Amino acid sequence: MHDSSPGRPRAHTRWMRRLPIDPYIAALLGTVALAAALPARDTAATALDGAADAAIGLLFFLYGARLSTHEAVAGLRHWRLHLTVLTCTFVVFPALGLAGFGLMPHVIGDDLYTGLLFLCVVPSTVQSSIALTSVARGNVPAAICAGTYSSLLGMVATPLLAAWLIGSNVDVSASGLASIGTQLLAPFLAGQLLRRWIGGFVTRHKKWLGFVDRGSILLVVYCAFSAGMVEGIWHQVTPWRLAALFAVTAALLAIALGLTATLVPRLGFVREDRVTIAFAGSTKSLAAGLPMAAVLFGSHAGLTILPLMLYHQLQLIVCSVLAGRWGRAQAAADEAEPPAPPSRPRRRDADDSPRPRDLVDKRT
Repeated sequence: MHDSSPGRPRAHTRWMRRLPIDPYIAALLGTVALAAALPARDTAATALDGAADAAIGLLFFLYGARLSTHEAVAGLRHWRLHLTVLTCTFVVFPALGLAGFGLMPHVIGDDLYTGLLFLCVVPSTVQSSIALTSVARGNVPAAICAGTYSSLLGMVATPLLAAWLIGSNVDVSASGLASIGTQLLAPFLAGQLLRRWIGGFVTRHKKWLGFVDRGSILLVVYCAFSAGMVEGIWHQVTPWRLAALFAVTAALLAIALGLTATLVPRLGFVREDRVTIAFAGSTKSLAAGLPMAAVLFGSHAGLTILPLMLYHQLQLIVCSVLAGRWGRAQAAADEAEPPAPPSRPRRRDADDSPRPRDLVDKRT
């Protein structure tokens, strides 16, 4: 018998909030464990790779169908905000990665340092930065455009920056760039072209279609880690290396958030824009980074995406806490702000009455 009492949903919500770990993060960890225990091989691996490519294509198709062309064009008016986000993503992060060159190879190893450099050139997130900005009461339309522009530019900038920073370990060729464009850019443009007919459906069912987003990422993670298990590269990673990598990615996130918190206010942005820059400028896209890593690194992508996966989980946890805190602080400030007094008609005082001289002047 169905229980429709109002207490059940609230109890379910409280239970979800008491979970010690985010369900999506738990799903990511479970996917890694499944790939370690039951890696896909031979024909199954080929079939799953094709399914993962199709899922990522569908993911970017939905991105294109969700984004209003009018919003994308109108977002160009916030060019200073978008330029700041792109600078953080494709200039500041690579500089931070290069700054750790003298220390990182000895702490986390050359292979994981390659993955760290790749993390630094991956574009910003779309869905996560929008959700975080909304919770923190920031500029949501600007977050939509900032994440989209970063992803589109990243289809070209990420492979080129990876080739420049990492060198011979990256396979950048015309066919590789074409593969990235076919898998990411072409579905996005198709979604834009068909948005007139399917945009309403996508908007109405965005909650359910969100499972497509996360499911496609989980499938790509399973394929990448399965390939790593088959190649035997995971035997190179010791618990000490993993702990050191966790500390390095945590420090990278702290520096990125610290820079956006201290430097961006000096550029004259309002609070809503500063929130957008903080999240869009410090987060990295797992959905865009995984297929690029598969093209650029081939069978060695499993070890290369490990820094990106750790960073992605850390950014979800830390930025969710910050978004909730900033949103509550802004809500409290809005409630504490006294309402503007209603305007009243001005009373006429005795001193405002016309003087005899004025009357004489008017008669004359």
